Amino acid sequence: MTQITPQQEYVRTRAAARYLSLSHRTLEKLRVTGNGPQYFKMGRAVLYAIGDLDLWLAENRRRSTSDIRGGLGRTV
Repeated sequence: MTQITPQQEYVRTRAAARYLSLSHRTLEKLRVTGNGPQYFKMGRAVLYAIGDLDLWLAENRRRSTSDIRGGLGRTV
């Protein structure tokens, strides 16, 4: 579970997608399927903590294209 601190930086979907080098549509699809990074919903706004984006990237790191865990948060 993510610890929230007042100093933590939050970004909206498009900025988070740029940070991850993904399209905002891909990030939206990952959010729908539950395979993307953790996020907060504040009314209509979706916010991502930079720390959660970094954690998601680290958790989805691969050594080869044949890694059985799949990519972009998918599990096989």
